[in-house]
Amino acid sequence: AKSVFIQQGTGRPSVYHAVVVIFLEFFAWGLLTTPMLTVLHETFPQHTFLMNGLIQGVKGLLSFMSAPLIGALSDVWGRRSFLLVTVFFTCAPIPLMRLSPWWYFAMISMSGAFSVTFSVIFAYVADVTNEGERSTAYGLVSATFAASLVTSPAIGAYLSACYGDNLVVLVATVIALADICFILLAVPESLPDKMRLNTWGAPISWEQADPFASLRKVGQDSTVLLICITVFLSYLPEAGQYSSFFLYMRQVINFSSTTIAVFIGVVGILSILAQTLFLTLLMRTLGNKNTVLLGLGFQILQLAWYGFGSEPWMMWAAGAVAAMSSITFPAVSALVSQSGMITGIRGLCNGLGPALYGFIFFFFNVELNTMDPIQGDFNIDPLPLHSPTERALIPGPPFVLGACTVVVAFLVALFIPEKPSCSSSSSQLSLSEKSHADGKESMSSLSGGPCALELGLDPQLVEEMH
Repeated sequence: AKSVFIQQGTGRPSVYHAVVVIFLEFFAWGLLTTPMLTVLHETFPQHTFLMNGLIQGVKGLLSFMSAPLIGALSDVWGRRSFLLVTVFFTCAPIPLMRLSPWWYFAMISMSGAFSVTFSVIFAYVADVTNEGERSTAYGLVSATFAASLVTSPAIGAYLSACYGDNLVVLVATVIALADICFILLAVPESLPDKMRLNTWGAPISWEQADPFASLRKVGQDSTVLLICITVFLSYLPEAGQYSSFFLYMRQVINFSSTTIAVFIGVVGILSILAQTLFLTLLMRTLGNKNTVLLGLGFQILQLAWYGFGSEPWMMWAAGAVAAMSSITFPAVSALVSQSGMITGIRGLCNGLGPALYGFIFFFFNVELNTMDPIQGDFNIDPLPLHSPTERALIPGPPFVLGACTVVVAFLVALFIPEKPSCSSSSSQLSLSEKSHADGKESMSSLSGGPCALELGLDPQLVEEMH
């Protein structure tokens, strides 16, 4: 018998509904890349890096703590309502950027509890596709995410330079409202009643909502333990890096806001190429393990370059290397059949990484001394003629420390078997997954999303950064 859907939205649920939701949300936030740097410094003129790290750290930890609960509730109540909730609370801080910056940053921190739109989207896609179509559908969603973040920062920088930050915030707010209206009016429910795991009012067990449940199983298999240590040591600096990187380029390298937007677009395009053409070629020729090692090698190089480099051309070269390092996580994910534990570790890093980087910047007294107004400055200057006023022996201490942790991750990864046994992770299937008769995946098993295009920034990380 065919599944019966409540008449909500327009037409049958499809991947294209998910694509529109993702594009609008990340496009709205991408527009704010330029104004956000200014507002952050104006609100916290002292210890800007530290406060940025704490804000992003709190948001990341809240997201890590809430993701399993939202996943379990989504398996009970359906995806559409939680798409609405997550998009609403993720975008709620946008209009506050100019109205009340303090409330804006407070809302950003608190919205971490709902910053799991990508997780719900991947569960939505799993509901409406069969096993053979799913990889292609995930790729379409990830490509849409990449396209939104490649284009929107440059558009936001242009609008900010020509018309001011207020217009950019207004446009982003209108796009966010359009996304919410689209979910309300056009997105149908993807999970039919008979496939839901329980009924309304049924209790949710602590095991389903426990964010540490998957992490407790790390030590049960030596191969999984090695993989998880590798992920933790490599993803911790990545999470910290992208929470503070744009501020770092403004302070140490003196990049203009427009140059930063162009930088994001260039690195994003290179990352797409790395994770499509190069990743496929490397996986076929070198194998999963060697591809992971190669990606970690690129990550060590780019972190060291960011940490010791002080010239603009070094940042551009390191950005190209960073694009190649984005092959690491897809290659690691291919080593295990269930990514629940890896997702849990990455979620934990999204909270710890930004806070760690903020404290290291603070400890080494790296601060934003000055930040020029953005309005009226739209010169794309990829190689600024003026150099930073102060040169330190190590301009970016957190990046150097991050390179050291990735070196340890590289050494650990050397001991990972080329073809680990699937038995080590097959037991991690949740009860909710087993209850789906047709093999559809529960949201709790998709809480971090599959191997999405990272753009040097993976979807989960970007969502929690905003």
